[in-house]
Amino acid sequence: MKTITITDHTQIEEIIRKCPYCTVGITDKEGNPYVVPMNFAWENGTVYLHSGPEGSKVEMVARHPQVCINFCEGNELVYMHKQVACSYSMKSRSVICKGKVRFIEAMDEKRRILDLFMKQYTDNVCGYAEPAVRNVKIWEVKVEKISCKSFGLRPSEIK
Repeated sequence: MKTITITDHTQIEEIIRKCPYCTVGITDKEGNPYVVPMNFAWENGTVYLHSGPEGSKVEMVARHPQVCINFCEGNELVYMHKQVACSYSMKSRSVICKGKVRFIEAMDEKRRILDLFMKQYTDNVCGYAEPAVRNVKIWEVKVEKISCKSFGLRPSEIK
């Protein structure tokens, strides 16, 4: 099975938009890795995340704002030879983004970003109560570094 690097930004965005969630790697207070699944929105090379206004994730990111975000699409088990264990692989595509978290505080900007979240998950038009907007923590991660790979391809599938 082969792994190929994907550099086409249209393909990368297609993978991101297909994902129902992302996983976010954060550094905890002791300097250890902490990974958590989160809902997201994507716009022009920026990942938006959201959480409650306080808590362990917010404290960790305030101390260590550098994060790593993973999007993974596909989960088909494939193999070259049915009886050869090492020929098995998971056919999938993965995007890894790295950047620093900045919290968005302006109410109008929070509403705009919440609209991006809703567009990611539904076509329904939604409104927001003022207390809900005030109490949501919006995380902005401008992607500083991005990589994308496709895994588990048979030689005939490589273009």
